[in-house]
Amino acid sequence: MSQPKRALITGITGQDGSYLSELLLEKGYEVHGIIRRTSTFNTDRIDHIYEDPHSPEAKLFLHYGDLTDGTTLGRLLEAVQPAEIYNLGAQSHVRVSFDSPEYTVDAVGLGTLRLLEALRDYQQRTGNEMRFYQAGSSEMFGKVQEIPQKETTPFYPRSPYACAKVYAHWQTVNYRESYDLFACNGILFNHESPRRGETFVTRKITRALARIVAGHQKKLYLGNLDSKRDWGYAKDYVRAMWLMLQQDVADDYVVATGETYSIKEFLDIAFGHVNLDWNDYVEFDARYLRPAEVDILIGDPTKAKEKLGWEPSVTFEGLTKLMVDADLAALGLSSPNGSASENVLKDNAYIRQNVGSAVD
Repeated sequence: MSQPKRALITGITGQDGSYLSELLLEKGYEVHGIIRRTSTFNTDRIDHIYEDPHSPEAKLFLHYGDLTDGTTLGRLLEAVQPAEIYNLGAQSHVRVSFDSPEYTVDAVGLGTLRLLEALRDYQQRTGNEMRFYQAGSSEMFGKVQEIPQKETTPFYPRSPYACAKVYAHWQTVNYRESYDLFACNGILFNHESPRRGETFVTRKITRALARIVAGHQKKLYLGNLDSKRDWGYAKDYVRAMWLMLQQDVADDYVVATGETYSIKEFLDIAFGHVNLDWNDYVEFDARYLRPAEVDILIGDPTKAKEKLGWEPSVTFEGLTKLMVDADLAALGLSSPNGSASENVLKDNAYIRQNVGSAVD
């Protein structure tokens, strides 16, 4: 019996890591993830797919490590010997990167370099190929150079996070060209879901909205409401990651919907979904403004569509309502339009598990 293909994921406990783990397990992979040691459990996004590693049925395994620790990364590559590596780990909150720039750059920029160097060393010594995916970001485009943004658009980063991602991007290209590594950059535009971190603006809105409906919260404080983003569904975007590593030749791809919407438009749909006017609940707070703002991001996914056969499956309106319904259900509330069960179930076992525990 042949051994299953192995994949190693940094950032496995995040939104993208959890969706990617599900996808790879469905495709028969053995999945290994790197997690940081903390005093509290932070594996809730993958608890529903995790089994005791002693079980013969276990296909998901977790290892302690950190992108700031190159020695451990090298040891993990030796131990796991994955066919595919997905580097999703990061300090990924743009506003926080202004407050913690040194750590952000260490984890995001140098962390990628450490992983690439461990990969180069392993491949040169063994001759065994490991395919590498680097999670890029639309924030790398920053200040508008052209609309829409595509693979050839010049980068103009506007935050420590974006600067670090640009560094990681070009190191990935450099290692591909210098050492013949199969290394891809996915330049992913904003991608959301009910698993999005609660401090990111879309999830901050839908979670607060559910609490407002439940009577647990009266106001929602936000910063710039006029910035525009290209928002897609995270579950669609991890499929693009996997497709990149299945190609004959490594390359870089923009993954986006090709549409852009403001935060005000997100608020319109979210609050309108429960028959409320967001103007009655949202207040401005300057603390949430960035020192350097990115006004508009909209991606051109033509290359991903033509070469990978990738298409987004969820509209902006559908994504917004999906997230609202999931946060309502987590508080034991149903959608006024009666669509909660249908939309929430689309987000699979994670939402079903968390909704059940919240309602019980």
